[in-house]
Amino acid sequence: MFVFPAQIRDAAILIARLGIGFIFLAHGWQKLFTVGVGPTAAGFRKIGVPLPTLSAWFAALVESIGGLFMIIGFLVPIVGVLLFLDMLGAFLTVHIGHGLFVGSGGSELVIALGVGSLLLAAVGAGLYSVDHAIAANRAPHPPHGPKTIP
Repeated sequence: MFVFPAQIRDAAILIARLGIGFIFLAHGWQKLFTVGVGPTAAGFRKIGVPLPTLSAWFAALVESIGGLFMIIGFLVPIVGVLLFLDMLGAFLTVHIGHGLFVGSGGSELVIALGVGSLLLAAVGAGLYSVDHAIAANRAPHPPHGPKTIP
């Protein structure tokens, strides 16, 4: 079985995190600031999303904060699951039954973003991330100085 060297693997994880994170950040920003949560909730209500105001706030915050955290690689296992659940909700309440292609309201984007987020949750943030920096600082360090034998 072929396995990429660790540096290439970590670079690929970084690229995936950046791509997925920027898309989520843009969509969350749109819900929070461009369109606004009120109009987003009204749109959710119109298409039958349950608890539209709560759903709009959940989507706006998870997508914007989660997108930012995905970009910097912070809490990626948790954020990846939350983003997956966000896309699962979008799939089940909005896109299911509209085919695959996004041009007809289909599910291809929510499937790609959802499974990509889930995969990142499973493999972690990689070397180039805040998660890795935190873990490296918490790792036990060997004692300094010469070793003595009792």
